[in-house]
Amino acid sequence: MNYGYDFILGSIAAIYVFMVPYTKVEESFNVQAMHDILYHRHHLENYDHLEFPGVVPRTFIGSLLVSILASPIMLMMNLLHMPKIYGLIVVRLALGCIVLSTLRFFRIQVRNKFGHQVEAFFVILTVLQFHLLFYCTRPLPNILSLAVVNLAYGHWLKGNFYATLNCLVYLHLLLSFRLCLILKFSVFRLQTKSISLWKAFKCCIGTAILCIGLTILVDSIMWKKLVWPEFEVLWFNSVLNRSSEWGTHSFHWYFTSALPRSLLAAYPLFVLGVLLDRRVLSFVIPVFSFVLLYSKLPHKELRFIISSVPIFNLSAAVAGSRIYMNRKKSFWKLINIILLGFLLISLGCTAITFMASYENYPSGNALKYLHRIGESSLSTGN
Repeated sequence: MNYGYDFILGSIAAIYVFMVPYTKVEESFNVQAMHDILYHRHHLENYDHLEFPGVVPRTFIGSLLVSILASPIMLMMNLLHMPKIYGLIVVRLALGCIVLSTLRFFRIQVRNKFGHQVEAFFVILTVLQFHLLFYCTRPLPNILSLAVVNLAYGHWLKGNFYATLNCLVYLHLLLSFRLCLILKFSVFRLQTKSISLWKAFKCCIGTAILCIGLTILVDSIMWKKLVWPEFEVLWFNSVLNRSSEWGTHSFHWYFTSALPRSLLAAYPLFVLGVLLDRRVLSFVIPVFSFVLLYSKLPHKELRFIISSVPIFNLSAAVAGSRIYMNRKKSFWKLINIILLGFLLISLGCTAITFMASYENYPSGNALKYLHRIGESSLSTGN
């Protein structure tokens, strides 16, 4: 099996990690959680979250999985007494491996359903976009969720609708609130009679009980109190609507700012893909509806809807493939030239965005220089 695409995607994600290793406040809980799991282990009294709990409790499930994957390398690093900054790089690379492996599963289903050429365009569009590969290694709850969403998309393409629902139930109850996506997918599939309500209920009830039990067990131990974190997050963000205290955007912001910046050339192409291949429509509508419903929440960030990018890229890849196949025909020649122009613009925008992000972590660089000064002072005896 050809692993060239995996190497390309993984290499670019790794470059982003090494060039921009630092994190921001949104990532602080999972970064600290992984640090504490790997360094403090069973000594819960030393864990940071007990002293600085944050606004709402967050789940340790994702951080625990990433830490387990990174633990062999971290053990060797500890034996060699390597600086902790390398530990941050290791856990970010481990998270990237998880997300990209599930993206690979989705990509294989794209190839099986739409062909090798669509798969190639899917990879090209993903490479020429900045945010998906940059974010896939950042320890955000939304990125931990993206790994499960990719699995759901892959099963969806395969026609395993009940497996898709199980993935979404797991995602909603353990990692991140995606109830609107679950409902939209379920309603859409019920309307097309692909699944039955009763079978869906029987299929998902066991997964739901297992997930609720797992998160309450693990997180109650970690927080030292009875807690279901994602329920509290749901209550805080959606019922109390207190997330708006961190800023608001207009209803159309996702469609006029976030998606254009994240999709770039794929933004106009995904609309064309729906028109050119009706098979794409059944995948785009639920995801588009998810973004539309999320737009009702006043507090908006790109990371909240980044899970929609793979499906939009699929639709755009279908359009790109159709344009390329017909490029020798008179009408399509102009469209093909426009497509090449869009791809070059995407490359330029990605380069500019990367340079901006490289300079966007001044506190991390300041701490690095401070540590160097401290090490220099210790070595000179001052």
